[in-house]
Amino acid sequence: MKALLTYLLRLSCWVLGAVFVFSGFVKLIDPLGTAYKFQDYFTPLGLEHLTPYVIIFSVALSVIELLIGLNLITGIRLKLSLLMAAIFMAVMTPLTLWIALKNPVSDCGCFGDAWIIGNWTTFYKNIVLSLMVVTIALLMHYHVSKLKPKTEWILMGFSLFFLLAIAHINYYYLPMLDFRPYKIGNNLSQGMIIPPGAPTDVYASTFILEKNGVKKEFTLNNYPDTTWKFVDQHTQLIKKGYTPAIHDFSIHDSNMNDLTDSLLHLNNYLFLVVAYDLNQMQTNHLDDIQNLYQYAQQHHYAIYLLTGSTEYDVANFIQKTGLHIPICTTDPTTLKTVIRSNPGLMLLYNGSVLNKWANAALPHFSRPLSNNPKDEMPKIPPAWEVVGLALLYILLFWIIRHRLTKGFTHKKRGNMFYHTTTNYSNK
Repeated sequence: MKALLTYLLRLSCWVLGAVFVFSGFVKLIDPLGTAYKFQDYFTPLGLEHLTPYVIIFSVALSVIELLIGLNLITGIRLKLSLLMAAIFMAVMTPLTLWIALKNPVSDCGCFGDAWIIGNWTTFYKNIVLSLMVVTIALLMHYHVSKLKPKTEWILMGFSLFFLLAIAHINYYYLPMLDFRPYKIGNNLSQGMIIPPGAPTDVYASTFILEKNGVKKEFTLNNYPDTTWKFVDQHTQLIKKGYTPAIHDFSIHDSNMNDLTDSLLHLNNYLFLVVAYDLNQMQTNHLDDIQNLYQYAQQHHYAIYLLTGSTEYDVANFIQKTGLHIPICTTDPTTLKTVIRSNPGLMLLYNGSVLNKWANAALPHFSRPLSNNPKDEMPKIPPAWEVVGLALLYILLFWIIRHRLTKGFTHKKRGNMFYHTTTNYSNK
């Protein structure tokens, strides 16, 4: 029985830890996306004054989740990690219940853009995770720490440093993994297609009419005669229809001409400089953007700056910076989704996304682009970068652990985290 309960403890720690690692990781590689989600929460909660600190909340939340998950999996500082997990669930479970009831946001963002689940599903998920926390707490006396407390704290410090470094890289140089429909390799035109026969949204409308001082509610099926006076109308979505992956992307020039279709079917290279807000746009690389515009003009490539700013702000921006580049209008929320940088750069060919760059890594071109558009895509797939970082973390973690525990006596058999001949306190 003792062995069975010990294995149940390990399994519970591994499963709970894996959920925390996944949840924290998909947020950590997209710190700006997580920050935008915090903004979505702050508005209905009346916490707009915290908006300037959203990036701090974003990184802190991601790092805490990842640390909890990694510690649960490796058995490091298990009591402290379980306490942190309990506090985390004690906050998140009521919050997700409120979100499910009030529906202030359509997606809680708990798994970033990697896995979008409904608000009620999120609440039920948190109930299950809370029960797992309770299970681990009841089985804690079956855990025996293998490492000295000092060793565990050093390993936690290493993990913290490594995670903050990853957050820094993904903040300044775009997410390593892009789960959005505008990622490299996707075709934007195809992402807008609605299949023939796809279900459409179904709405129910009710009408409030008045006659002789009496107000009544009607539908289209029992709409009365013209002696009733219209007062108000309510429309409710009954059944959600098919929504294409890209449904809110459009490009309009200064005369409000729609250029979307023509640009996404352009059989040539197209540079799109994306700046959702010109007032908040970083201007430390404006020379690079100007040089890019001249390069595109020289080699007959199309180039536009897309922004969600008003016409007044656009005029002020041009006057202040003197930047010579055609400026078009796109929904600012969409532009935040297109690229996590303000500004950022996207290279397209016939609607396909070939590459994306953050403001901190704007490219410098000198020669004409390749006749084969695929040559302009990243040489190393982003997924391999993530795999490489994960392997580097594991390697360094075990090197540090080995150096700190060198000379200790270990059992040859048994679990590497939960069994040992030496019982160090977990204080």
